[in-house]
Amino acid sequence: MLLIIGVIDFSDLVYCITRYKSPHEPFVGTAPILFCVVHATLSFLQVFTKMSFTKNYLVKNLVDKLSDFDYLKTCRPSAPTKPVKMDGKCERHHEELKLYCHTDRKPICVVCRESRAHRHHDVAPVPEVVEDMKSELKLRLIKLNWQKSMCVRVKSTDEQAKTDVKLKKQALKEKIEDDVGALVQFLLDEKDDLLERLEVEAEATIGLIDANLKRVESEAAKVDKAITEIQNQLSDSTNFESISNSYLSPCHVNLGVQASNSPPDFSEFTGPFQLIMWKKMMHVLHTMPQNLTLDLDTAHPSLAISDFDTKVEEGRVRSQEPDMPQRFTRFFGVLATAQYSSGQHYWEVDVRDKGVWYLGVTTEYSNRKGFVNLSPSAGYWSLCLQDRLYANEEDSRVPVADYWNSPRVGVFLDYDRGHVTFFDAVTMKRIYNFVTYFDEPVSPFFSPGKNDPGSRLQICHFY
Repeated sequence: MLLIIGVIDFSDLVYCITRYKSPHEPFVGTAPILFCVVHATLSFLQVFTKMSFTKNYLVKNLVDKLSDFDYLKTCRPSAPTKPVKMDGKCERHHEELKLYCHTDRKPICVVCRESRAHRHHDVAPVPEVVEDMKSELKLRLIKLNWQKSMCVRVKSTDEQAKTDVKLKKQALKEKIEDDVGALVQFLLDEKDDLLERLEVEAEATIGLIDANLKRVESEAAKVDKAITEIQNQLSDSTNFESISNSYLSPCHVNLGVQASNSPPDFSEFTGPFQLIMWKKMMHVLHTMPQNLTLDLDTAHPSLAISDFDTKVEEGRVRSQEPDMPQRFTRFFGVLATAQYSSGQHYWEVDVRDKGVWYLGVTTEYSNRKGFVNLSPSAGYWSLCLQDRLYANEEDSRVPVADYWNSPRVGVFLDYDRGHVTFFDAVTMKRIYNFVTYFDEPVSPFFSPGKNDPGSRLQICHFY
């Protein structure tokens, strides 16, 4: 490359660059090309082992032509350059410093040039050296302008990314507040309703008790009056007529007085009201667990489906099963009957005591015949458990965990945003997340593996 630059005419190179010149293009449109030229030129100059400022007409011609670009007007001086005159005179010969010694890197006079100290040195006139230095500085300025434009571009990109992060954070914050707020409001409403019904129940019972207490108090007052009257008649000062009248009057005794015996029926409030509220809460959730069933028409002939089409395990070959287009023929897989083309969906699978399994989603038209490539490009997004837990990414398996001891796996599908997320369904800890784009309907798929008879996968139902 350096040899070519050393022998070609730079005017031809600049002509090629000017073919890209357009008054409507931004500076960065041709900046990469200019940078390449500058970089190549600098490389050409670095071939020499010693610093030399002898006049390089190739570089000068290139810089002069580059200076004609509108994009590089910042490199052009505002006024014509004046002849450079060195200040001071030679300390030894008291002559003007008209020459520059590249070897010693200092200005000298014409007498110094002929002296022993500089006779064999590389010397050039000061004006030529100044022109060469200016050309070098122009090249540096071009490179610095290019670096500045890159900084501006990176700064703009980062500032936009920062703004996007803030906007996304605010949107997610509002979503969290809305979703959690809806659950909190639901629970508060349920609490208020329970307390209100408890209050009504207690007040009704207390009302019955208060009414009975009033009747008892009335009877007690009548009894106290009768007791007082009899006690008065038993005194020594009472005459016979008064005692006779009291004796002949009927005695008021009400043997029907008894406790209300109306205990409150608080059984509604001692039952599993948390479970009751959870069941009610499922109707206000945006995403609630799906009660999936398995599609027999897609199951591999060696898979047995049972428990109302929720459990799959390795069994005997069903040779009488027709070979349908959607049926797996080599991979021990089966799909769910559900098919999704929008929205958010979640389901859980019981993998208790299962040493090998595959779980995930697949597209409607993914391959199910012969060897199945469980990669996103083939229409499969899945986790698998073998010697450890893996995510089946493109052309490789990504280790997710060294061991797995949870009895359930949760799968969350956000079709519109293109997310397939796996959870430990007991702790709800996120295991792995696929980010993709769906352009056709997808269905959940399951595989208990093979050569592991007796183990099974089962879809969990919640209601």
